[in-house]
Amino acid sequence: MKGRVLVVDDEQRQRDILQVILEAEGYETTAAGNGRHALQAAQGQGFDVVLTDLKMPDLNGIELLGEILKLQPAPLVILMTAHGTIDSAVEAMRKGAFDYLTKPLEKDELLMVLRRAMERAHLVRENRMLREQLRERFRLDSIVGAHGSMQDVFRVVHKVAASASTVIIYGESGTGKELVARALHHESDRRARPFYAVNVAALPESILEAELFGHEKGAFTGAETRKVGLFEQASGSTLFLDEVGDLKRDLQVKLLRALQEREILRVGGTDRVRIDARIVAATNQDLERAVRDGRFREDLYYRLNVIPITLPALRERRTDIPLLVDHFIAKYAGSRRRGVVEEALKRLVAYDWPGNVRELESVIERALLLGESELIGPGDLPATVRAGASAPRGTPDLEIPDSGIDLEALERSLIIKALEKAGGNVSRAARLLGLSRRTLQYRIEKIQAAPERAPGAPKGAGAL
Repeated sequence: MKGRVLVVDDEQRQRDILQVILEAEGYETTAAGNGRHALQAAQGQGFDVVLTDLKMPDLNGIELLGEILKLQPAPLVILMTAHGTIDSAVEAMRKGAFDYLTKPLEKDELLMVLRRAMERAHLVRENRMLREQLRERFRLDSIVGAHGSMQDVFRVVHKVAASASTVIIYGESGTGKELVARALHHESDRRARPFYAVNVAALPESILEAELFGHEKGAFTGAETRKVGLFEQASGSTLFLDEVGDLKRDLQVKLLRALQEREILRVGGTDRVRIDARIVAATNQDLERAVRDGRFREDLYYRLNVIPITLPALRERRTDIPLLVDHFIAKYAGSRRRGVVEEALKRLVAYDWPGNVRELESVIERALLLGESELIGPGDLPATVRAGASAPRGTPDLEIPDSGIDLEALERSLIIKALEKAGGNVSRAARLLGLSRRTLQYRIEKIQAAPERAPGAPKGAGAL
């Protein structure tokens, strides 16, 4: 079926001819003899296109168009008109009609216009479905957490989502800071616009400044055109600044000015640009200590700390682990829904999860991919989880030879091995390395842009 069409004409013979033509082309059609019957049919069924005559008694095509456009979702409307009423048809298009056809109808023209209308209708439906899926994914009740500390988080998000106040989210790596930031956006009246995000720790200072504030043409070598920064792009929307505690001092000053004055200055520019971006920041650092140590500006801290939200580590809300396990099984197993045996669940609950929810998700995904039985058992879990001990943090002890070590070559080799282990999936490789996807993507691009390594580089270093 190519789509659903409502044919509206007060002439029985015209309706019958149109139905025969359209059904032969694969369209599902319904006919109505007047505007009121057409409106009743449109209100009760999901048509893609309404093909209606302009001149009809009781409720004419223009009036029907006005009523049809009030429906949610509204089908597209194509008007059929005689030569003498073309001006009325053009006026109808100004009021929202998709197109018009003149009588007597040409079959080829009818099918061409209808095909274009169906393409538009399908595109609108897909966009609507994608928006609904995004809203479903990032709305607050899709974030798993029954523990009291998570319920506190939900309550704060519900209260502040509609405001434009700055929010900062504290939490260890992997606790879901970006997910909460997206929920704030999708619960707000800014949700119709895209959500913008940048990891400030992933970019060099010079690149980050241009990314955030934009630059004018000729501001520096390579600036061949004006670039609009994220602050401008996110006007009327939400800008998420991840790992804001790693921001360098010079950029802290510029961020402070943007928050205070609600305006920015492009790199190399002289004109101040007004902005209307709602700022949501996140960090895994103790910013109060960073202020005391002189690493973070006190005035910026207070500007960011208007509405603080603290996400608990997973080990602090162990009662949520069974819920999260079920959630990830449903996510990765799909129609092949599988469960977890009691002994494996006990091991999962006992483990300390230094990588938090992100690490748990990775473990469940791996168990579902590699496990052979119907249920996830202890043997499907990594050795550290089976033992109930935390996985080692940071880099394992390495012996450094007297001749020293090539850190860039080591980083390249680790990234290559992680990508190979993850089957080329960057997100999965990032989890293996304990990095965000954006950070790993930046490091991959940096390696790809580097000149070819000299002889003696580690095996595989030139394969990326």
